[in-house]
Amino acid sequence: MKNLLRLHTSLKEEIEIALNAQVKMEAEASHKYQAMASWLEQNGYEHSANYLYRQADEERAHSLKIFRYINEMGGSAITPAVGEVTLDFTSFRSVFEAALQSEIAVTHAINRIVGKCRQVDDYATESFMMWFVNEQREEERNARRALELCDLIEETGTGKYTLDKEIAKISAEEE
Repeated sequence: MKNLLRLHTSLKEEIEIALNAQVKMEAEASHKYQAMASWLEQNGYEHSANYLYRQADEERAHSLKIFRYINEMGGSAITPAVGEVTLDFTSFRSVFEAALQSEIAVTHAINRIVGKCRQVDDYATESFMMWFVNEQREEERNARRALELCDLIEETGTGKYTLDKEIAKISAEEE
């Protein structure tokens, strides 16, 4: 059946494969953020935990958005298996260092998809992916801001409370 469907789509197979890989990457990011949020919550960083729980939901929505696009275009979206994620972190800062590295990796992956779309003249998918390009700018900025706050506010004593509250402000700036 896949070969028959393939005849009725403008979505090139290499783009479909890249999009399915991105579905998986976004799902993995959701799981990472959920684990980070759990660690923060267990360590008393309630505002930061809530922020990362929302990030987990957002990453899942990104995964689903791409998944549905693949099907909409006549491709075959694949529900990804998600591997193990880190559950324990050494500090508040280490959580947001991991978050920033994850966002940078996602940005690179999205840029590669856009590049492939340009190589094969897939303007519809390129246009669809531009939403993600813009979204990643915001995601990276927020993760960098959290690390800047770590540099400005000590992660000791009342600094922990202040740091946690400041992360909530990053979340509020998005809305």
